[in-house]
Amino acid sequence: MKQIEQHACFGGRQEVWQHPSSSTGTLMNVGVYLPPQALAGEKCPVLYWLSGLTCTEQNFITKAGAQQHAAHHGLILVAPDTSPRGKDVADDEGYDLGQGAGFYVNATQAPWADHYRMYDYVVDELPALVEAHFPASDVRSILGHSMGGHGALVVALRNPERYRSVSAFAPIVAPSQVPWGQKVLGAYLGNDPQAWKAWDSVALVEALAAGQHGASIRPPILIDQGGEDAYLHEQLRPELLEAACAATRHPLELRLQPGYDHSYYFIASFIGEHIAWHAQALQEAP
Repeated sequence: MKQIEQHACFGGRQEVWQHPSSSTGTLMNVGVYLPPQALAGEKCPVLYWLSGLTCTEQNFITKAGAQQHAAHHGLILVAPDTSPRGKDVADDEGYDLGQGAGFYVNATQAPWADHYRMYDYVVDELPALVEAHFPASDVRSILGHSMGGHGALVVALRNPERYRSVSAFAPIVAPSQVPWGQKVLGAYLGNDPQAWKAWDSVALVEALAAGQHGASIRPPILIDQGGEDAYLHEQLRPELLEAACAATRHPLELRLQPGYDHSYYFIASFIGEHIAWHAQALQEAP
């Protein structure tokens, strides 16, 4: 691993690291915020953040204002890039496919399958790296925004024993039913909608309730959705997840925030509440 940035921040340190990834076959950048407790040698729980379309690791660490809250609660924040990148990595002219749009799945179709394995990266490779190189415990939670909100939900619902809690800002909850998801899942996974269900939060909530994943744990979900979000009705459709959670009694708190849009102004307004909510789950006895 190679450190490429370091900044003092709220008594802790915001760092950016670069490393070769066995999952993507590329160099990956990842932001790591170490709170004062970690700098003092204390092993801290980890909160993973997944960003949305067009983002890198920089968007969250520079715009969300999350570090002050992580410092207060003693949490390490980890924010990876959203896709593999490089001149040999497949790409597309559209902003919603290819580099900057990894969608946190494992692609099976050419030309994407060579590098687009962001699910494996987030679930397996990144936690192992963080826990080996930083004063991090193996207690973790996850959250994200938009495409990253989809990613956070999918990761937690497919691995409920690994994450204490999951939250999202304006997530794509049912990608198999909306244009963004149908475009990306069709490209990365092929044209069989049945294959898409493994990457659809609504389908995963239903499968988890039915015991299809062999786990009785159902991680609690917190979602904030802006009422003035331009993507709300066509691309995000939180009511679909709300209905699935109600039908299966999956713990969900869905908050519609009047006047807020899809931007980082929205995220910055409520990130402190999300981090405090995760801190409670992370610091409870198992």
